[in-house]
Amino acid sequence: MSSESLGADHENLPLLSVRLTPHRSLNPHNFHVLLAIFTGVSFFTTLPFVILGAWPVAGFMGLDVAIFYFAFRANFYAARAYEELKLTFFELVLAKVSPRGERAEWRFNPSFVRLDQEKHEEFGTQRLALVSRGKAVEIAAFLGPAAKENFARDLSRALAEARRGPQFS
Repeated sequence: MSSESLGADHENLPLLSVRLTPHRSLNPHNFHVLLAIFTGVSFFTTLPFVILGAWPVAGFMGLDVAIFYFAFRANFYAARAYEELKLTFFELVLAKVSPRGERAEWRFNPSFVRLDQEKHEEFGTQRLALVSRGKAVEIAAFLGPAAKENFARDLSRALAEARRGPQFS
């Protein structure tokens, strides 16, 4: 895209705009299928014990199913959290939204913020943080090492471009 086609609002266009969400490989429909299978297996495994008179086993197997269900409900609830990052030439805005919908927001000058990475030789990128004026805000904590590495690369490039400033021709 040429700078002439961008018009007067060129410097306000985002260099990077990202919404980071926790990865969940199991959608709600597939969870219900898994829960039905788990419940069925528990029921048929428990049946012989009940027939033989060991009925307390049924309570423990029912407790297993309940714990399984509530663990996944907690997991789906936690997946509602996300982070939004928007970088322009003049400002970097980071917003973290909790599963409850509580929003915390940080604003940085791209010229004075740096991306801090903690890397482990064997496991890759373990932690990312935006650092400015001696204070750090961790970002992308719920991403895996490979996704953190890719995100860090993209954010570093965008920050470098923001520091160079808008180019006019």
